[in-house]
This record gives sequence, C-alpha cells and structure tokens, in this order.
Amino acid sequence: MDRFARVILGFHGCEEAFARELLTRPDAVNEWKVSRNDYDWLGWGIYFWEHAPERALEWAVQRGYQEPAVIGAVVQLGRCFDLMNIVSTRLLARAYRRAKEEADADGRELPKNMGGRDLKARRLDCYVINACLESSPEPEFQTVRGAFLEGDEVYEGAMIREQSHVQVAVRDPACILGVFRPILRR
Repeated sequence: MDRFARVILGFHGCEEAFARELLTRPDAVNEWKVSRNDYDWLGWGIYFWEHAPERALEWAVQRGYQEPAVIGAVVQLGRCFDLMNIVSTRLLARAYRRAKEEADADGRELPKNMGGRDLKARRLDCYVINACLESSPEPEFQTVRGAFLEGDEVYEGAMIREQSHVQVAVRDPACILGVFRPILRR
C-alpha cells in the first residue's frame, strides 16, 4: 500500500447486530462480506459513503433493516481507482471499448444501467469497472471511489441533488484501518 495514500472516514449502513460484531470482534473486519451484486455502482467491494453517516443510515432504513445502524471506518484508499481522476476515467473508457468489441464479436449485448432517473441498477458500470480492474496492468487496485448525483433537485433547475454523495468500494479489507460508532445528527 502506498504509505502516503489518502485516509477518509467511510460510513456503512447495516443491521445493528453486524455493527456490534464489528466493534467487539477485532477480526470481524477481515470477514466483512464483499458486495458482489451485478448492479454495484463501483464494481465489487465493501461499500462506504465518504464523510456521510446520515446518508448511510438513510440507506439502511430504506433497505428495510429491522434495526438500522451505521458503522464508521477509517479507510486508507491505498491504490485507488478514483473516478474523479482523468487517469482512471480514461482507463475505464478503454475498458468499455474492449468490452464492447468482445461482446460484439461474440454476438452478445453488454449489461445495461437501469432503474429510473438515477439508474440505481448500474449493471453496465459494474461490469465495465470489474473488467477494467481485472485486466489492468497496474498493481491491483485496493479501492474504487466515485461521485454520484442522486435524488431530487434541491431546487428547480439545480444540478445539486438531495442524495448526491461520494462512495467508496473497498476491494482489499486491509485498507480498513479501524471501525467506530459515529454520532449521527437526526
């Protein structure tokens, strides 16, 4: 890991029992289940809202958890595939072109992003990001970071949305330096 890699505070919406387990069992972080849904916005990983504990709680509530909770984590981004950096977005564009050429040659279609205005089912993005990272000549990326406009306009004509956020997918649990219970504003 790059010893000068940026450190962020990430917040993960979950069930209360899972939050308690992470706080009381030091080895539980190493067993944290990686999300491998075909619609994960940033590809496979353990998902965090960067510096947004209230958004993590809102997500846990919307998810329908019986006892919604939030766990905070100190995350060192390490070798980060940062989608707010043109180096990463250019790699991603090349990966898409390769994936499209391969799909066309095989006579199949690529997955599609779906799910209303916000396209919450990011099947194409997940597919391309995973393909990009798996074929990268770079050392393995440990995290993926991206910004998303989400939700209703804050006011008419705004490009600012109510649920906009920066999200981080941790692919290497060694990047999670520690966990804590955040204080939430309700």
